[in-house]
Amino acid sequence: MTSERPVNPRLNEDLPLEAKPGGPPRYRSTTDKPVQYVTVVDPEAGSVLGYAWASDEDDAAGWVTRKAGGPRAFNEGVTWSTRLHDAKERGIRPSEALAELTREGGAGGVGQILPGSHKQAPNAATVKALADQA
Repeated sequence: MTSERPVNPRLNEDLPLEAKPGGPPRYRSTTDKPVQYVTVVDPEAGSVLGYAWASDEDDAAGWVTRKAGGPRAFNEGVTWSTRLHDAKERGIRPSEALAELTREGGAGGVGQILPGSHKQAPNAATVKALADQA
């Protein structure tokens, strides 16, 4: 006699997973249209953590983590992304969301917007390339 218990066959069944449309509203995550962006810095170290950007033309906005920013930059990105998602849920245009965050001094994380850093770029890829620089 064996001490093994029989396995319920339902535990080995494949579950049918179906993608459902919908979910919370989100800004598009990229655009090839002009964007405005701000630089977010760590106020203690003075280092750049990343960039928040927005484009009304494609209803796009996002956060780009500066690779050299390390874990603090990644964590800051979660805060900025959450605030941008919240703005979209409230029906705010991307540029208005960025302006709101700028007026409030940031997304509420450790990072602060570098004064005078509000700039324009040709597209989101340009901001990403800026973040990829050492």
